[in-house]
Amino acid sequence: MKTPPVITPVDIVGSAVTLQALRFSVDADGIALVTLDRQDKTMNTIDLVLINELAGAIARIREDASIKGAVITSGKDAFLAGADLFDIEARLYDNLGRAAADMVEETYTLNQLLRPLEICGKPVACAFNGLALGGGFEVGLACHYRVAADAKHLQFGLPEVQVGLLPAGGGTTRVTRLLGLQAAMPFLLEGKAVGPQEAMKAGLLHAVVPAAELLDNAKAWVLANPGAKQPWDTKGWKTPGGAGAMAPAVAQTLVVANAMLQAGTNHNYPAPLAILSCMYEGAQLPIETALRLEAKYMAQLLADPVSGNMLRTLFVNKSKADKLVRRPPGVPKRKHTRIGMLGAGLMGGGIAMVAAQANIDVVLIDRTQEAADKGKAYVAKRLESAVTKGRTTREKADAVLARIHSTTDYAALHEVSLVVEAVFEDRAIKTEVTRLAEAAMPADAVFASNTSSLPITGLAEISVRPDRFIGLHFFSPVDRMPLVEVIRGKVTSDATLAEALDLVQQLRKTPIIVNDSRGFFTSRFFGAVVNEGVALLTEGVKPALIENASKHAGLPVGPLTVSDEVGLDLAVNVAKQTAKDLGDAYQPGASLAVIRRLVEGHGRHGRKNGIGFFDYAADGSKRLWPGLAAEFPVATVQPTGAQIRERLLYAAVVDAAKCIAAGVVTDPGEADVGAVLGVGFPTYLGGPFSMMDTVGLPQVLAICDRLAAQYGERFALPPLIAEMAAAGETFYGPHARAQFRAGA
Repeated sequence: MKTPPVITPVDIVGSAVTLQALRFSVDADGIALVTLDRQDKTMNTIDLVLINELAGAIARIREDASIKGAVITSGKDAFLAGADLFDIEARLYDNLGRAAADMVEETYTLNQLLRPLEICGKPVACAFNGLALGGGFEVGLACHYRVAADAKHLQFGLPEVQVGLLPAGGGTTRVTRLLGLQAAMPFLLEGKAVGPQEAMKAGLLHAVVPAAELLDNAKAWVLANPGAKQPWDTKGWKTPGGAGAMAPAVAQTLVVANAMLQAGTNHNYPAPLAILSCMYEGAQLPIETALRLEAKYMAQLLADPVSGNMLRTLFVNKSKADKLVRRPPGVPKRKHTRIGMLGAGLMGGGIAMVAAQANIDVVLIDRTQEAADKGKAYVAKRLESAVTKGRTTREKADAVLARIHSTTDYAALHEVSLVVEAVFEDRAIKTEVTRLAEAAMPADAVFASNTSSLPITGLAEISVRPDRFIGLHFFSPVDRMPLVEVIRGKVTSDATLAEALDLVQQLRKTPIIVNDSRGFFTSRFFGAVVNEGVALLTEGVKPALIENASKHAGLPVGPLTVSDEVGLDLAVNVAKQTAKDLGDAYQPGASLAVIRRLVEGHGRHGRKNGIGFFDYAADGSKRLWPGLAAEFPVATVQPTGAQIRERLLYAAVVDAAKCIAAGVVTDPGEADVGAVLGVGFPTYLGGPFSMMDTVGLPQVLAICDRLAAQYGERFALPPLIAEMAAAGETFYGPHARAQFRAGA
């Protein structure tokens, strides 16, 4: 059985020493300078090497009578990134079956180091020269004085809750003691990160100075404060605002916070509750006991599949996608400086804006100059709002707008490296603009369609260079949605795929690569959820119950709401085009008949015209259309929320399984990223493939067999899942099927 790591302090002697993870020196004033600077990595991370060397530095500071105090800083652009989340995720499978006491002891390792630092009897200052998030900031919290360089790019915070964990290096304990329960909540329960000035205003930093003065300021403070102690180690100290239920402010804050936490998480996310427990319980305990309590709660989270799902999808797999690990090798990197954008609607305008913000010139084309100018005006409006809110400057906004050139002239595409088409979902219209664009584009430029459903291979048939044709499916609103689904047609070349990925990376978006299919992955995947939600409506389930059960399942919005947001008329138009393409083979889902009744029978197109499943008021508020009861009478017996939740989630899971069995997606990790970032599949489940691993494939099979018997063959899983279950295989971890382990 794996045992917890043991701290073995490195013996540091001499006035100047360079080790593997840090440099240690003592100046003429007797101040020790500890510079974190990992020699074999581009970034400092907390691992056993750094811990052992830092333990040696702390021991030297404590025991050497000639040392009056210390300053901790960094030799990297970033101060300290904290624990290596890749390593944590990789070791989650090792935690299965481990003794709880061993896991608690392992999570206590950093605090075993930091508590002796803050009671070393000498003043210790932390000089933040770069961003410090997570464990990196926790090292600073254990110092008596924290000063940061006055640079806008610096960030401070404890974001662990966002990947299903808690700050286990003393973060929950020290921030609560420093700020008080209520003021600490945004930093701990939300993972809020702030810049230097805001961090100082909040009380997390003591000073912010010009970068050139950083070390001098820290050293001067050390010399001026020989008897420095942490506030909580001072006699008579009390947590700001009080601690415990007997303190009126704490009791009131806790009641409200607990209610808001449960309403926001629907009991699906254990990390926020664990953090709040640490904050409340820990503030009433001696700090050493509170730090142990923190380690206990962290160990519980590490043993919970939610943290593994969130870490794997939101950090590990997303990081791989962002780094373009699946980019075809041997293709030179292409920097896009000028692209074309066909269609100046909300999608086209949004793509143009993010491209211009990435310093790319954009030729924005529409049928009329008025329409093209309207698309640019949309960008101007968004930029004006950003200026008003202080998110950008007037100069930067003007520069972005100047990069967008609205026109009707396709000849303006003569210097572009890539064109994105985002016109109406009609094959005839797409054919027209494709031919016009290709006649003007350079021979080596890429043509990318933003279609959300029409197969790329079919669209490429009218192209004069189908090998340079690809799908780039953006999500609306483009400036806020992080995902781009990259669809490879049957003849799309490696070079085309690589250069399309290069653009996505330049736009600071996360790409997933999928193979061609009607609806690709994300549209058909979430379409299964919408179809099931509308099927429930036709069965007489109360629409409010469908929507609320969806939210309790962890979906951001219900299937009726998202249908209105996308546009009911768009769904009808896509269905018409699909019917044209497939003829007698077309089998519409249960939702189409319902949506056609609303669109063609009542003119209800969704939010765009103020009426859909909901009625929309001028102030943006909405209520369910009362006429739904007449169209779809409510049944006497209603299902439970759990039954609705099961149907919605497993409808998506079954479709994901069909996609991987058919080769539409080949990498479970990318598919999980796409499901979470693109269509809002619950992050606590980590995506459909993480969910299947969490539940267990034999249990997934049993559930889907039951649902198929009750509600139809749409819940039938492909044979692949039964094969994997019989072989004891999974999508992730040590028992992952070989083809998925390799990311083939």
